[in-house]
Amino acid sequence: MFTGIVQGIATLTRITDKTGMRTFVITFPEGFCQGLEVGASVAVDGVCLTVTQVLDANTASFDVIWQSLQVSSLGDFAEGGQVNVERAAKDGAEIGGHPLSGHVDCCATVLEIRHQENNACLRFGVPEPWMRYIFAKGYIALNGVSLTVSEADRKAGWFEVWLIPETRRMTTFEAKAPGDRINVEIERSTQVMVDTVRDTLEEYLGDLLPALEALLAERGIELERPVVLPGKA
Repeated sequence: MFTGIVQGIATLTRITDKTGMRTFVITFPEGFCQGLEVGASVAVDGVCLTVTQVLDANTASFDVIWQSLQVSSLGDFAEGGQVNVERAAKDGAEIGGHPLSGHVDCCATVLEIRHQENNACLRFGVPEPWMRYIFAKGYIALNGVSLTVSEADRKAGWFEVWLIPETRRMTTFEAKAPGDRINVEIERSTQVMVDTVRDTLEEYLGDLLPALEALLAERGIELERPVVLPGKA
């Protein structure tokens, strides 16, 4: 498990293709690899990878199967690319972000970047099937960073997040540009809730469900939107 609090920026120093997989040799910031052993888990741009070899005090290698390369943005990288990294959380560790598995669901695309004083707002486009799980004020993990969604337009297929100076300093977001792909991990409790509601409605309403959705849409109501109780943010 990971917390979504990035611990540093690492560099892909060597990439080698093998049968059915790709091996990444990654150089980490000083001190990051202390106590790191073969078999340990490291989140690399939000993707949980297993250490296959510790090469020196700051370098380790990881084998990535083709399926992971296709689902995530790791297949886009070349030697010299930089990635967000986080060690697996230890028992009793403070969860500064929100619990993450390191299992990427899809890739979002940077649509727009706006700057305001020291902060930055990034707008992302995401494949339609995944937008149903993204809500304003909800959690989302982008390249392994735990963030809060500020705005979301599910019909248009985009959402936005704001980055404070510390997040910009500690992650690779500062180097991103429109068109870049970003790894997305949906917040699991939200996904379970949305799927449970939809499955229940489909079970009881059957063919009437599309008609109900259309009726609610006319009134500006989204079927999967969580109900915010009075007094809750």
